[in-house]
Amino acid sequence: SITEYGVALSLDSFNGTVGGNVSGTSDLAPLTEQAQMMIDTLSLTAGAKVGLLYCSSEANSQYQVDVVRAYLEGKGIVCTDYKFSDSNDLSSIASKAASESDAIYVPTDNTVASNTEIINNIASPAKCPIFAGEEASCKGCGYATLSISYYNIGSVTGEMAAEILLGTADIEDMAIRYDQSPVKKYN
Repeated sequence: SITEYGVALSLDSFNGTVGGNVSGTSDLAPLTEQAQMMIDTLSLTAGAKVGLLYCSSEANSQYQVDVVRAYLEGKGIVCTDYKFSDSNDLSSIASKAASESDAIYVPTDNTVASNTEIINNIASPAKCPIFAGEEASCKGCGYATLSISYYNIGSVTGEMAAEILLGTADIEDMAIRYDQSPVKKYN
């Protein structure tokens, strides 16, 4: 599963189908719905400060942050990027984000997912709630998420493979598929 195929494959005009011998599933969550959940759960109003904490070397993270930022700023919420390049500078960046933000959003990000304990040990004492892009990060450091299910994504991927193997679908024409039933999760 890839978060955003257009970004991952540097496709300028991604329309849902990659073509060639590439297709699959996406673990991209409904980003604007996540942002609205954050607003609703914390009763954020115009002027509230949200830190966007993510690894700068992950293009999919940048994509997610851009979508969430645009939505939140459209609601009058002030967003600040807190980018870290690897786990070595995560602690100092997360500390800055927690001290300057009313809440933090972390996208589906491999480096964040591998370091949720560090983030939690900073944000929790600072009483800065974190909204996560997916369930595992939410369990590790988050307050809440509107998450896709990796189990459901795995099932969909298996169905796609079966269609190809049985000859009922051509991978070249097969659109990327998404989890259609994200679930609100609270930690």
